[in-house]
Amino acid sequence: MNKIARSMTAAALLALAGCASRADLDVVQRDNEELKSRLFRMEKELGGVRSETRESMETTLKDVQKEREGGRKGLADLQASMDGIKVDTQVLAGKVDDLALAVKKPADDVKLLREDLERRLATVEERIAALEKGVDGLQKKVADVETKGQNAEKPSPEGLYQKGLDTFRAGNVAGAREIFAKFLEQYPKHDLAANARYWTGETYYNEKKYEQAILEFQEVIKNFPGKEKVPAAMFKQAAAFQELGDTKSARYVLKKLAEEYPASEEAKRVKEKLKELK
Repeated sequence: MNKIARSMTAAALLALAGCASRADLDVVQRDNEELKSRLFRMEKELGGVRSETRESMETTLKDVQKEREGGRKGLADLQASMDGIKVDTQVLAGKVDDLALAVKKPADDVKLLREDLERRLATVEERIAALEKGVDGLQKKVADVETKGQNAEKPSPEGLYQKGLDTFRAGNVAGAREIFAKFLEQYPKHDLAANARYWTGETYYNEKKYEQAILEFQEVIKNFPGKEKVPAAMFKQAAAFQELGDTKSARYVLKKLAEEYPASEEAKRVKEKLKELK
């Protein structure tokens, strides 16, 4: 940019001296073309940055959408600044043409023209510097957003399970069911998987969807033999059969519970429950 400014200044001085030749004007015009070419390359590079930035920001987590929108606004501002530079470039091209005519004008007019040209070149330099700074800032912001997305902590299995349990106890059974389903999807072999399946059955039972509750309790009984939640699942499954009026199935499950898990707390309640079914 300093080279271009010196070229423009040299052209103005030639005009001031009143001895500018056609060759000198050609040099000025070539420098002007170089300025245009450089600005075109910068626009292309900035366009690449804008495209790369847009692709990077589209991969960012949803919970940082607001920061991504800020980045897009920054790109729009950069584009607006580039449009301003294009206008200045056209003005400078016109000034070069004016230099050819200025050779015949008084020295005072040439001096004013040179000063105006130098001011405009300084403005262009400042805008380019601001654009470069803006691009650096935008790239840093995008990097920060990506880092936040990558460092977003995944909840622990125990934390996710506890969240589901707390949600259930707060009365949001549908929300609790979604959390337990997520837990079972992510941690199907975890020690708390049987508990998560049991509480899924409880959410259906709480909503009086007894058929679905029976199926969920059966998943606990079938897939997690020996787990402490199996007796509880059997007892609650019998209660669901009772609610549906199927006392025969309810008695069968309760008797099986007493036989297979006689030391469980639920087995102690079987005798009383059987009396209710008579």
